[in-house]
Amino acid sequence: MRCNTVTRRKFACAATAAGLTLGSVCGWAVDDTPLDDPFPNTGEEALARLKEGKRRFAEGKVRHAHQAADWRKHLAAGQRPIATILGCSDSRVPIELVFDQGFGDLFVIRVAGNVIADETIGSIGYALRHLKTPLLVIMGHEGCGAVTAALNAVTGAIPQAKYIQALVRHIEPALKQLDDRLEGEARLSAAVEANVRWSAEQLSRLPEAQQFRDEKLVKMVSGVYELKTGTVRFLD
Repeated sequence: MRCNTVTRRKFACAATAAGLTLGSVCGWAVDDTPLDDPFPNTGEEALARLKEGKRRFAEGKVRHAHQAADWRKHLAAGQRPIATILGCSDSRVPIELVFDQGFGDLFVIRVAGNVIADETIGSIGYALRHLKTPLLVIMGHEGCGAVTAALNAVTGAIPQAKYIQALVRHIEPALKQLDDRLEGEARLSAAVEANVRWSAEQLSRLPEAQQFRDEKLVKMVSGVYELKTGTVRFLD
């Protein structure tokens, strides 16, 4: 269940009456944006929520909603995230922050290179079947170290340790169609996007994923986080 809708202005007025300053109330801005947005009915609505959040993050106007102690206590009864996101483990890409979401808003799966493995598929399957998230996002990022390692492995430039090599083998098929004329940052950028598309393609081939899409139970999109701009570029 969800808490009653409370706006930041109402929250700020109550805090002021209690002798608190805005700075002691998680640094929230005073506006009328609901702290508890309604659960999205469709994947399109969930995607719109994320796009609005990533815009706020890129512009430095984050809400910091769903982080207060009362909200965390509320979540002890259960979770109902609005989206499932498969992303990379890179420390520069904290997914909840990138989309300006809080506790309980996103079901996040992070693995280096946002690769598709049995455990990844199982985690996504759990989110879609049991948590019924209406949106699935596959998200890579600029300057990905796992993709860089895969590029080096393909060229034989830098040998990789046993378990890193096992990881990059998941990425190597994505690199087969890269333009050989690309070099340096341009090549890495193309490889990152190709790897995101490859992860999405592998998921789309699964019979269960096809069933979920056919029944319009989930919308799947892909994107790349841009380190310099702080925004997510969604792919066609």
